[in-house]
Amino acid sequence: MNFNNAEFVKSAATERDFIDDGLPQIVFAGRSNVGKSSVINRLLGRKSLARVGSKPGMTAHINYFLIDKTAYFTDLPGYGYAKVSESEKRRWANLMESYFKKGLISLGVMIVDSRHKPTADDITMSNWFKATGCPLIVVANKADKLKKSEIEPNLEMIRLTLKFEQDVPVILFSAEKGTGREELIAEIRRRVVK
Repeated sequence: MNFNNAEFVKSAATERDFIDDGLPQIVFAGRSNVGKSSVINRLLGRKSLARVGSKPGMTAHINYFLIDKTAYFTDLPGYGYAKVSESEKRRWANLMESYFKKGLISLGVMIVDSRHKPTADDITMSNWFKATGCPLIVVANKADKLKKSEIEPNLEMIRLTLKFEQDVPVILFSAEKGTGREELIAEIRRRVVK
């Protein structure tokens, strides 16, 4: 799978817009300001394929990117404290709930902030992923802002807070510097590419 061969396919605003064509779907989820679009762009070697917003919460739909015509990167709306109306938050929640119930997820990539303890919203999202039974990778983004002495304790805090078994990789990542990119690509390939 060539990660540099990527194209935006469509945005799904409702359940009838979901893609269900049998190709694997690698699903990216994270809080509104965790740098999810930046992680996707870093993985794909692009500056702005996934739209990076100046304000949190710019991803309002489920966005599909076709990778090398073999799998989708599926970018979910950011959750948490995006400054949007309550009705819009409800619409996002309903959209994501419908998506999780469809059974389309081949691999979950959950992005958290490596500097902080995961939030209640992060715990809810991790439980949604666990309920699907799909394999999962945790990406601890913003590693460039950590001191060396904080790395191990913070990764352990993330694992314990989200109650992940040891077989769930927690990858230290920096969308800014590219730290962890090769490790994440290797994990995605190992779990998705047949």
